[in-house]
Amino acid sequence: MSLLVRTWNLFHGNAVPPERRAFLDEMVRLVTADGPDVVSLQELPVWALRHLEAWSGMRAVGAVAARPRLRSAELGRLVTELDHGLLRSALTGQANAILLAPALRMIEERSQVVSRGGERRICLAARVDGVGLVAGFHVTSGAVADEQLFRVVEFVDVLAEPGEPVILAGDANITPGHGNAYGELRARGYSEPLAESIDQIVVRGAPASAPAAWPPARRRAGGRLLSDHAPVELRVG
Repeated sequence: MSLLVRTWNLFHGNAVPPERRAFLDEMVRLVTADGPDVVSLQELPVWALRHLEAWSGMRAVGAVAARPRLRSAELGRLVTELDHGLLRSALTGQANAILLAPALRMIEERSQVVSRGGERRICLAARVDGVGLVAGFHVTSGAVADEQLFRVVEFVDVLAEPGEPVILAGDANITPGHGNAYGELRARGYSEPLAESIDQIVVRGAPASAPAAWPPARRRAGGRLLSDHAPVELRVG
């Protein structure tokens, strides 16, 4: 089975530069328009989780990293719409999600907090029939990025069954050549990461193409550059 896998940090739905309104639904529709098999998403407002299947036409599983600060995610959305570029996730919280093509069947899902302080960060994993273990993650930038990425690797290794293919996709907030976690990924048999990028997809236990980032023109809509991250993709199988 050949699978098209993508990851994208959605920047809370913001364009570059940020505007008063968000473009979250446009982003989700764009990254899923050509029928990918697996999409890992980061920096989603919590309220958006219930809309993902309608926007994408894919099956969605999500996990909350940072909870909304107001009474509800919907109230946070309404207040944030006053100036989305300014408020971002301050009131809406944020989540990770994994989207799966309708033909794929999820067997189970698990999540794990990978931060020990500061912003709450998680790794979300889904075991997919005939595919293996798919894990989406987002770690904090700066000094803790390498430590948190290592916790992602450890969490996934505990979950993975012997010989099971693993797809690890998300925002590492650290580039290859820095820290120790990328070396650990290589030692544990994962494919080579995308050079000079913090957004990564690495694969173990299955053949995979080299990862590639979308050029800026591909993520433009209405003259706007969507998100401050580029989607990254590769093919598995």
